[in-house]
Amino acid sequence: MKQEIDPKDTSRAQAFELWMKSLMPMVTLTKTFDVTRLRKVSRRRGVKFNMLLCWCIGKVASRMDEFYLLPEQGKLYKYDRLAINVIVNNKEGGINSCDILYTDDLEQFGQDYTNLTQAASASCQSSFVDDAMVIGTSAMTATELDCIVNQYTDQFCNPMVMWGRYRKGWLRTTLPISFQFHHVQMDGGHAARFLDKLQKTINTI
Repeated sequence: MKQEIDPKDTSRAQAFELWMKSLMPMVTLTKTFDVTRLRKVSRRRGVKFNMLLCWCIGKVASRMDEFYLLPEQGKLYKYDRLAINVIVNNKEGGINSCDILYTDDLEQFGQDYTNLTQAASASCQSSFVDDAMVIGTSAMTATELDCIVNQYTDQFCNPMVMWGRYRKGWLRTTLPISFQFHHVQMDGGHAARFLDKLQKTINTI
């Protein structure tokens, strides 16, 4: 459910006053992750690496209050559930996107991920969830990337997690991940904790 709330009734009241009218309100942090375990689990279970990473992102975000808030068109909204948006290459050479509702049940999330991404690829049609807070993701695995910066605009305020191809070493596999967020939604400290918790979740999946 999406509900408009008064910023003054939240911990983000001051941030709303400072950043809501900013022409460039987005902030990007980048961290290099050890994804060795994620890669091992992907191969052992025969599931997609990107699906596992999306589930880890959802698991961490679902336990942080800031991710349920979204500044949009001068207002602040609160949601009661999260979804992960995935960009899909379609059969015609273009791209589509699909929103996958987050659930703690990894098997269910994996099934939903597979069904929705395959349908988007085959039909060239995007699918969206209107009443969930959407965390965008973009996996540009055609090459290794150090950092990704998305549009710095007030037209798209959702948080975005982006990455390229992971890097295989002798002892571990690493992956730089960029996290972009609206400054009204959270501060740098919140974002840093999200990235730290994401690494811990990846280590224990």
